[in-house]
Amino acid sequence: MKPGIKKILYVTDLSENSAFAYLYATDLAANHDAEIIILHVFENLPSSARAILDTYLTNEQREKLSHRKPETIEKIRKRLNVFCEKVQTDDPTCTYRVQDIHISEGFPAEVILEKAEEFDCDIIVMGTHGKGIISHAFLGSVAEKVVRRSKKPVLIIPLPKGEMDLTVHNI
Repeated sequence: MKPGIKKILYVTDLSENSAFAYLYATDLAANHDAEIIILHVFENLPSSARAILDTYLTNEQREKLSHRKPETIEKIRKRLNVFCEKVQTDDPTCTYRVQDIHISEGFPAEVILEKAEEFDCDIIVMGTHGKGIISHAFLGSVAEKVVRRSKKPVLIIPLPKGEMDLTVHNI
């Protein structure tokens, strides 16, 4: 029995080359007639960092920070439209494949795994910056943590260094 891919969780860190990984997600979606859910995770700040922010930010500044989710969703929607216009010849259904955009807060690997289960996704697609063996030894990698703990297939796309044609219109 061939495993079906009907729902793809595309994870973006909104980095410069994240559109490169999105190309893979859209290709998978087109080839399997699947839908895409876009996920971005705001990492929780350590309590010491929160205390510093509370000390130095005004109530108005803190309020503005708390409303970053709708702004981020709108930013992703605009980038998605520009991206899809650019690659429309390859997949005219590009924007229609995105079922939803979710912004969450927490520890990225944990949130990604939770959302993949919650949304009943068949595969997770995400990019990795490949910062080298030393950083992995000390800091770990979100992609590595997801791969190790996921019960679902994970497609990890190494993001290219430097500028790409799609860099300006990243997802």
